[in-house]
Amino acid sequence: MEILGVKFAPLNVPLERRLQTLIVAIWIFVTAFGDFWGYLITIYLIFYTETIRYFLLLYFLWMYYDWDTCHNGGRSEIWTRMARNNVFWRHFCNYFPLKLVKMVDLDPKKSYLFVSVPHGILSIGIFGSFASDILDCKKLFPGLEFHTITLDQHFKIPLFREYPYSLGYDQRDAANALKRFLISQFIKLFLLIDTSKTLITALIILKNFIKIANTALVPVFSFGETDLYNQIYSPEGSTLRRIQNYIRNLIGLAPIVFSGRGFFQYSFGLIPKRLPVTVVVGSPIELPKIDEPTTEQINEYHEKFMKSLVELFETQKYNYIKNAENVTLEL
Repeated sequence: MEILGVKFAPLNVPLERRLQTLIVAIWIFVTAFGDFWGYLITIYLIFYTETIRYFLLLYFLWMYYDWDTCHNGGRSEIWTRMARNNVFWRHFCNYFPLKLVKMVDLDPKKSYLFVSVPHGILSIGIFGSFASDILDCKKLFPGLEFHTITLDQHFKIPLFREYPYSLGYDQRDAANALKRFLISQFIKLFLLIDTSKTLITALIILKNFIKIANTALVPVFSFGETDLYNQIYSPEGSTLRRIQNYIRNLIGLAPIVFSGRGFFQYSFGLIPKRLPVTVVVGSPIELPKIDEPTTEQINEYHEKFMKSLVELFETQKYNYIKNAENVTLEL
């Protein structure tokens, strides 16, 4: 039913689908605004409660003791297993639905960096695939331990910090991540746009990884990620782009203008669209440890990774993208 250009959901939507939508809406509410709510709830408990404020002071002592945990591997699996297997995430993954696909087996005796492209608005594909165990990432890659990397600032927010910790997130320096952990947003993704003919991914590449790399990079492509929201593109030099860059330099995050759907209508809102997302894990690229790499060596391995990423996209796009022959990947 459509009223004044707004397409409303039918009244006979099954309860299961309503529940899935509710859970994804809660996830957006917590994930996108968790920093804000963490501070707001903390202020309320300190100034407007009589007893809880004293427990909060004990919590601050715990935060002080626990401050560097994010740089030392995060919470152990014994603390994250229950949260990662919660039925909440099953409804979350079934909403789109999300699917995890591997192209090759990985040696459990080695460590890897999964480089995910594209990041999207909130990295929904990667979150469902590797921050939970619902899609059986540990069965697909037996023997490997999964940790996702997020911004350091999220581990400094009272109360909210326990949310990423409970799902196995951490924030370590690149050397430790290369040595001990699997998943990392080692290549930072800034802007993602999907046009009718071109999927554009703007990448800020950290080429210094070759100086400390003694592991393998694994290209990962999240097909359908950029379809979940409509996003306004701001070209370089525009006023909106300058504002985005200024705020990103100030707080580490660039504000973006986007729209998905609402709870009872499909035309606009903060909830992502109900569209399939498939996360495809490609073949690893072995990297040597080079103490003092030359510019030529850095460019060589950088080119190898880019080539592997494009190859993964080109060989798999026909399985997951409509009119795939008209869609290309530009880096």
